Amino acid sequence: MSIAKTYTATTSVWGDFKEITKMRLALSVVFSSMAGYFLGATVISWSTALLLAIGGYFMVGASNAYNQIIERDLDNLMDRTKNRPVPAGRMSVPMAFAIASAFTICGLVTLYIINPKTAFFGAISIFLYVCVYTPLKTRTPLSVFVGAFPGAIPFMLGWVAATNDFGIEAGTLFMLQFFWQFPHFWAIGWFLYDDYKKGGFFMLPTGKRDKGTALQVVLYTIWTVLVSLIPVFGATGRLFLTPVAGVLVGLLGIAFLYYAFLLYKRMDAITAKRLMLMSVSYITLVQIIYVADKFIR
Repeated sequence: MSIAKTYTATTSVWGDFKEITKMRLALSVVFSSMAGYFLGATVISWSTALLLAIGGYFMVGASNAYNQIIERDLDNLMDRTKNRPVPAGRMSVPMAFAIASAFTICGLVTLYIINPKTAFFGAISIFLYVCVYTPLKTRTPLSVFVGAFPGAIPFMLGWVAATNDFGIEAGTLFMLQFFWQFPHFWAIGWFLYDDYKKGGFFMLPTGKRDKGTALQVVLYTIWTVLVSLIPVFGATGRLFLTPVAGVLVGLLGIAFLYYAFLLYKRMDAITAKRLMLMSVSYITLVQIIYVADKFIR
């Protein structure tokens, strides 16, 4: 009996830790930064890659923990978030703050070991996410625009970690993930509209699930696809895609656009959720193609 209780308590603590740091999201961000690192590195340093993965996880985990502290009362109003550790009462605010603070310090130190520029961009990411994006979510739909900046940093961060330089290559990676944020988060805001409304969050550009929002989803999807194809034309320095890779990225873009246009046509939550899933597949596969193309050619 005591063993069963201990096991339950342990799994509960581990589950709360995963939830407060949003482990799945953090790991996807780590994946993005690692893709940027492999793209930028001329010689792979596995110690640097490990530091980037650890530091990146710390930084994302810290941002998420701060976010859940600030939004704990609002999280309690929404079905999607009311069972998070802090609003559910399983974790105290001081404990969550201790985790967030420890992750911030460990993350900055880890990234600084790689190089100061990487730590600088990591710090900017936390600041924008926690101090600007989070407070704006209940005030204006422009919060998505602000949130797109920290959301776009990881892919670029990997390049900076590899090169200690922010140039046109890192800027292109940043812009790709920046434009991608809009159709991705507006799709989430569409199919979770009613739940977000309970918490008072403004996620859609027009504030409503209407043609205006759907049109902007389509337009930003087009921008995302176009930016992803720029490296094919050799205008982005060391960041280059072969024609074969360009075709693959283009085909993914067509699929992405198909779901965006489908949302414009159907205007329903089911299509919005499919677009969200497609957006995740798109950014993941594009990053894989970018990296694979570099090492295969």
